[in-house]
Amino acid sequence: MLVAITSDIHNNEVNLQKVLNYCKEKEIQTMICCGDLASLETLDFMNDNFAGNILFTFGNAEYDDLRDLAEEKKYRNTYLFKNFGEAIIEKNNVAFVHYPDKAKSLARTGKYDFVFYGHTHKPWIAEGLSDENSKKYTLLNPGTTAGEIYPPTFAIWETETGKFDLIRIHELK
Repeated sequence: MLVAITSDIHNNEVNLQKVLNYCKEKEIQTMICCGDLASLETLDFMNDNFAGNILFTFGNAEYDDLRDLAEEKKYRNTYLFKNFGEAIIEKNNVAFVHYPDKAKSLARTGKYDFVFYGHTHKPWIAEGLSDENSKKYTLLNPGTTAGEIYPPTFAIWETETGKFDLIRIHELK
């Protein structure tokens, strides 16, 4: 199964549309968004153009119209997580959050196989061992969909192999 991982979209619907087109072409049915989507309008755009489930956690750059949903559990086909999210995807324990320090703390608990985060806009992947039980984890930042500070990117996770691919949005049609 393929999972798309995005972060820091910052209302850039042009780049987001390229991500969504890629997801449709590859028949991706799950997307994780690690915050800074920005507005309810952009969330609606995602829901209108992505048929699968979206797992979204709030970041620091959400507008008030989107923040108003922070206490909700679901909006359309998006599952909302106020501070951080967690899910089981293909028998993998996954956490996702906006902030890197929180991501590292979650990873060190030993509860998660994979922890995804955003905020820095810089794509990054690292492996480590948890403090609690020396369990192996992978920590990943998919970069910025908006293309602010760094070129625009997102990640694709192949759950069967545990492999990640960084997709450069400017190389997509």
